[in-house]
Amino acid sequence: MTSVSIIIVSFNARERLEDCLNSLTSHPPGTRHEIVVVDNASTDGSAAMVKSRWPQITVLEQSKNAGFAAGNNVGIRATDGTLVLLLNNDTVVPEGAVDRLVDRLLAYPDAAVAGPRLTDENGRAELSFGRMISPFNELRQKLTMLLYRRGVRWVARRIEQATQLEQEVDWVSGACLLVRRVDAVQAGLLDERYFLYTEDVDFCAAIRARGRRVIFTPAAHVVHVGGQSRATAADAMNVAYRKSHIAFYEKHHPRWAPVLRTYLRVKGQLPR
Repeated sequence: MTSVSIIIVSFNARERLEDCLNSLTSHPPGTRHEIVVVDNASTDGSAAMVKSRWPQITVLEQSKNAGFAAGNNVGIRATDGTLVLLLNNDTVVPEGAVDRLVDRLLAYPDAAVAGPRLTDENGRAELSFGRMISPFNELRQKLTMLLYRRGVRWVARRIEQATQLEQEVDWVSGACLLVRRVDAVQAGLLDERYFLYTEDVDFCAAIRARGRRVIFTPAAHVVHVGGQSRATAADAMNVAYRKSHIAFYEKHHPRWAPVLRTYLRVKGQLPR
């Protein structure tokens, strides 16, 4: 029987985490499931809040903040669902969304991963999938998002159309990523060299390297509010992003890694 282990890694995001768990427990998925919160040594009482309000939810308290990838790996290893849903604490899950995501993944026997349509609180679509990160693809994606945020209409129409089409993609966002456990294990779980950011792209690349597919589906919709953890530690998160960015290029595009380092050094953004 299909079962889903829902894993939520959280760090000092009590309010967002509470909203996320409210959405999951108010209208729980029909698919047999468990919810596990991996608390990365929060100091805001997050773990105690979850234990008090939802005693049925497992809380795994970590002694330090080892990062998003490592936290998810802790959750994966501690669970046994046939499917694993990696879910950000800054998401709100509408009724039926998890079940629809499960249905769409199971519709493709050769697919290992499925991601839903993500929107912000106002219903504005997020470009939560794409081609494998490379210098060209990254530049194109960033330019697209810049124009989108500035309200360029033809870009907005293009993104809205793209996010209404079920399709095979290179990666889907780790904000809400459903994966078959067997594929996650065979891919070696998430690469823990990424403290935060790009771990989802790398994870999907490892899965695709084994001949498995990644699917984006608008049949399931999840609201992605935005990161409270990032808002409370913006400088640290920016450094984490740059380190992950460099690590990704060193792993996947080693010839471009020195170029990236030089670019960041010129901008004064090269992490120590």
